[in-house]
Amino acid sequence: MKRLFPRGAWLWVVLMMLPFSLKAQYADEEYRMEVGARLGGMAYMGDANYTQPFKDMGTSAGVVARYVFNPRMALKCDMAFGKISGDTRTTITQFPGEQQVSFERNIYDVGVQFEYNFWPYGNGMSYFESNLFTPYLLGGMGLTIAPKPAESVVSPHFSLGIGAKYKFAPRWNVGVELAFRFTGTDKLDVTSTDGLILDDPFQIKGGLMKNKDSYSMVGLTITYDIWPQCGNCHKE
Repeated sequence: MKRLFPRGAWLWVVLMMLPFSLKAQYADEEYRMEVGARLGGMAYMGDANYTQPFKDMGTSAGVVARYVFNPRMALKCDMAFGKISGDTRTTITQFPGEQQVSFERNIYDVGVQFEYNFWPYGNGMSYFESNLFTPYLLGGMGLTIAPKPAESVVSPHFSLGIGAKYKFAPRWNVGVELAFRFTGTDKLDVTSTDGLILDDPFQIKGGLMKNKDSYSMVGLTITYDIWPQCGNCHKE
């Protein structure tokens, strides 16, 4: 009996169909959450540093969890530990009495931010035609905790920032992020009862955001996808 296909043709058919099979499998692998870690830096802005957001940057590290609503939107929760520092001798500001002070302080940061992706983000093969890479904007709020030495400080903060993320493997994501935390306190830089007290040294009446300390956070994140979504929910 004459063969319908030459010898070995079935192997070529299987190899040609493999990309389509992998694409279909990839499209079903969508996940609702990401969990991971972050590593980077933290820098203070306040009475001892008004203009340089990355001056005297200390190290920071933490954990990240992201709930994915859809390829455009996500809600991120993070917890971080870092160190800030400052020195009035490196500024051009003249303080009352010409007193000078330097400080170093540990910061604990807990926050929730809403993220909006510039482009639909995912495995690149979903029904949304998502991308493996996207920049994003973030905004949210959280809590800043600064333990003693002088006075323990606990303050709410507002977050604004920008970032970018890339899916380098089916369930792995890497990203970079820059965010600013605007606190409701002017005491992050008050770590000593001696010398210049940086709690409102010019006696300027503060407001909701006026005359308050802030800090920037820059870092690298690596997350892993968990909690699979329904693979056939969007199929007819």
